[in-house]
Amino acid sequence: MDTTLDTDRLWEDRDVRFDIPLSQMKMRPGERLIDHLDSIEDTKGNNGERGRLMVTNLRIIWHSTTLPRINLSVGFSTVINISTRGVESKLRGNTEALYILTRCNNTRFEFIFTNLVPDTPRLFTSVLAVQRAYETSKLYRDLKLRGALIANKTLRLLPLEEVYDKISGVWNLSSDQGNLGTFYITNVRLVWHAEINESFNVSIPYIQMRAVKIRDSKFGTALVIESLRNVSHSSGSYECEYITR
Repeated sequence: MDTTLDTDRLWEDRDVRFDIPLSQMKMRPGERLIDHLDSIEDTKGNNGERGRLMVTNLRIIWHSTTLPRINLSVGFSTVINISTRGVESKLRGNTEALYILTRCNNTRFEFIFTNLVPDTPRLFTSVLAVQRAYETSKLYRDLKLRGALIANKTLRLLPLEEVYDKISGVWNLSSDQGNLGTFYITNVRLVWHAEINESFNVSIPYIQMRAVKIRDSKFGTALVIESLRNVSHSSGSYECEYITR
């Protein structure tokens, strides 16, 4: 887990954290509270402890009602699987609970949440619906390499995405000889694809950009884009250079 306190870096959907300070439980800019349930037990880690569970568009937050410093934050990007299973709850006895399997920095974590209010599927439906929406909107947030981005030499637009500019004759200098291609600038991301192989491409959302700068290369003045490090996996950051001729 990454415990570095960085208020600017987006970590909420990409990390699993325990007993975080109140400042990290607050909604960051762009984060929205979707649902909250006031009688949820963290059956795996705090069996017998009544708490509150909040579902945002980025993560699941649970905290103890009596001791809010006992809490956890589970980013949706770390989720591997969501299911239900029978458990033994100290507060409800034998019952069905929400089971969440996650992975963060090559470590797996299991979470089991039990709704202490009987005969309501709200815990399951809320978490599953938001997770599904998160999974289907990853191109808005995540850097994508060699994806199905281009169809008939045209960028496949996301809902509400608009192309601001299309620039032909842009060289990607990620290899020694460079690759000639086309550059798209939209309101969501930058996309480049090779002319001779459209599947050789990259999509970089602005939210993933750590730095954008100009520097000299052996081919001339180049635009350099450096991505943020992916804190959920071990892939590190991504850097690419582009020039036009």
